[in-house]
Amino acid sequence: MDFDRIRTFVKSYIREDDSDLSKLYDDAVRRGVPVIREDTADYLKVLLAGLKPERILEVGTAVGYSSLFMAGYLGGTTFIDTIELDTDMADEAEMNFRRFKRDDVITLHRGDASEILEDMAEQGGRSYDLVFIDAAKSQYKVYLSQAMRMVHPGSVIVTDNILESGLVLESHFLVEKRDRTIHDKLREYIYLIKNDERLETAILSVGDGIAVSVVKENV
Repeated sequence: MDFDRIRTFVKSYIREDDSDLSKLYDDAVRRGVPVIREDTADYLKVLLAGLKPERILEVGTAVGYSSLFMAGYLGGTTFIDTIELDTDMADEAEMNFRRFKRDDVITLHRGDASEILEDMAEQGGRSYDLVFIDAAKSQYKVYLSQAMRMVHPGSVIVTDNILESGLVLESHFLVEKRDRTIHDKLREYIYLIKNDERLETAILSVGDGIAVSVVKENV
């Protein structure tokens, strides 16, 4: 079965959007800024509509598109904490939050996500309804471990780019040496979330692959 053709067919039905946020997205793609893919955003709409999260934790802000997308879709009634290491990206994201008048509901935390998450958890961090992980893939296990200290039964954890353009399907020795660390870390992460008894997880071939994990009652 030709999944690329299927994905192209499905994407052809995504409604076109000529809003300023869509223009921000197009500009980010043109510049090679990492932003969620169109079909990932389409899936997130469904998830957000059902979950109606009041608090969201995002690991990996980039220029702020996904935070703005979620805040806009939810009507600005949701509070979002988002973390970004890159100074230039963080500066641009904060500018965009002000530009779209979402800086009252989106809080940007600057610095290394693993350190910030650790501090937030130790300080009795907020209980998040949705966690969106889209940052350094080699650190996914660390982010998950810390995020699990700030969720509750029924929380949903979404991890983006879990299939790395199909890289994880290949044998370790068939992958270019420069990519083996990411390959192995992603496989370890997939094994972890599929076998963690606190989570119910599905791996979906949406965008570049996403893992959707629901925190069970016995967390």
